[in-house]
Amino acid sequence: MLKGFKDFLMRGNVVDLAVAVVIGGAFGQVVNSLVADVLTPLIGALGGAPDFSAIKLGPMALGKFINALVNFVVVAAAIYFLVVVPMQEVSRRLKKEEAQAAPPPPPEEVRLLREILKELRKRA
Repeated sequence: MLKGFKDFLMRGNVVDLAVAVVIGGAFGQVVNSLVADVLTPLIGALGGAPDFSAIKLGPMALGKFINALVNFVVVAAAIYFLVVVPMQEVSRRLKKEEAQAAPPPPPEEVRLLREILKELRKRA
C-alpha cells in the first residue's frame, strides 16, 4: 500500500502540479503587489482616489464590488500584458527558429530513391 502511494507521489504530473501550485502562489503575490503598490496608486494619481468602497446603493456596498471589479480587470491586464503576450512572442520565435533549423522531410520519391541507392551500394 505504501509503495502505491510512493509511486503516486513520484509520478511526473503530481510533482509538476505541486511545483505549479507553489510558483503560482508566489506569482500571485507578485501580481497582487504590482496591482496594489504600483498600478492602483498610479490610477489614483491620474484619476483621483482609486477607492470606491464608500459608494452604497441602499444597503448594498456597491463600492466594494466596484473595487473588486477594478482589481480583477487590472490583475487580468497585468497578467495578459506581462506574461501571456511575452510568452506568445517567445513561443512564436522558438517555432520560427525550429522551422528554419529543421529542413522539411524529403518527398516520398526522394526517400525511395535513397533507399534504392543504399541497396545498390550494398551489392556493389
